[in-house]
Amino acid sequence: MKPSNDEFDMATRRGSERLRKGPVATAARYDGRIGRLVVDLSTGLEIAFRPQDAQGIEKAKPDQLADIEISPSGLGIHFPKLDADLYLPALLEGFMGSKSWMAAQLGRRGGAVSTEAKAAAARENGKRGGRPRKVKDLVPA
Repeated sequence: MKPSNDEFDMATRRGSERLRKGPVATAARYDGRIGRLVVDLSTGLEIAFRPQDAQGIEKAKPDQLADIEISPSGLGIHFPKLDADLYLPALLEGFMGSKSWMAAQLGRRGGAVSTEAKAAAARENGKRGGRPRKVKDLVPA
């Protein structure tokens, strides 16, 4: 479906307003010394984050992160060797990926944390022969 002229004009105005509202990326680079992606903003600020914390580039090697392109609008960051994109406004709001991806990352980190309660539960399970096996319901044939 082709947009009407009015829809096109409205979208153009929304895009222009978005560019006026917030900072845009002026440059981006991977700093291997600190293991962070660094994005320079039009406001003079820089943001830096670990590639492992952003969906689509979390498993990238340093050489794959060396080639970075900024979209003409300054709102997109593209990694040609990975065919991955990051959206600057989402990064600035703290969204490093989709909701489900971010929830999985938080769960993975939480599960990896060692606490006294977890250690005590593991010791107790060990006394009983280990973690109880999952019981599968058998359906009669």
